[in-house]
Amino acid sequence: MPMTPAADSLTLARMGAERTDEELMLAYAGGDTVAFEILYRRHRGTLYRFLLRALRQRADADEVFQETWSRAIAARARYRVEAKFTTWLLQIAHHLVIDRFRRARPQAGEEEAEAVFRGLDAPEDERPERVLSEFEQRRRLQLALEELPEEQRVTFLLRMENGLGLDEISEVTGAGRETVKSRLRYALARIRARFEA
Repeated sequence: MPMTPAADSLTLARMGAERTDEELMLAYAGGDTVAFEILYRRHRGTLYRFLLRALRQRADADEVFQETWSRAIAARARYRVEAKFTTWLLQIAHHLVIDRFRRARPQAGEEEAEAVFRGLDAPEDERPERVLSEFEQRRRLQLALEELPEEQRVTFLLRMENGLGLDEISEVTGAGRETVKSRLRYALARIRARFEA
C-alpha cells in the first residue's frame, strides 16, 4: 500500500512498531517502500548527528548523509541479517567518512567547524544563565571532540551518540575490540582533561 503525502509520522510509527529494523529492511528489499520510509524516519536523526559531528561541516554531512542512504538503497537486494541494521547503516556511513577524510587530506585547510550542538531546546521560562551554562558546556564538548584524532572521535560518537557496544563499534570500524576500547579510553581522557582545564 503506497503512502500518501498526508501520511504522518504517527501513522508510520504504528505501522512499523512491531517490526524490527532488520525485518523492515528485508521487507524493503522485497519491494515494500513503506518499510523503507519507516526505517528512514527511525534513523535519519541519529545518522545525521553522527555524520555532522564526525565530519564537522554541514555541507559534508549533508552529502555523506545522502550517499549513505543511496548506498543502503542500492544494497537492499544484497542485505542479509548478519548484524543489527544500525550497525550495517553506520558501517556504510563510516566508510564514506573515511573516504572523505582521505580525499580531503591533501588540501589540509584547517577551518574550524561550527562549534555548537544543535537542538538547544530549553524552555522559554528557563533562566538565561542556565541556558548560557548549557551552551558553554556543549561548546566545550564540541571543541574537545574536534581536537580528537579521527579514529577516537568516530569511536566516541559511535559509543555515546549511537549507543553501540564495543563489538558493534569494532564491526563498524573494522578495528579490533581492544583497539576500540583503547580509543574510547583515550578519547574520554582527552575530553575530561579539556573540561578540567
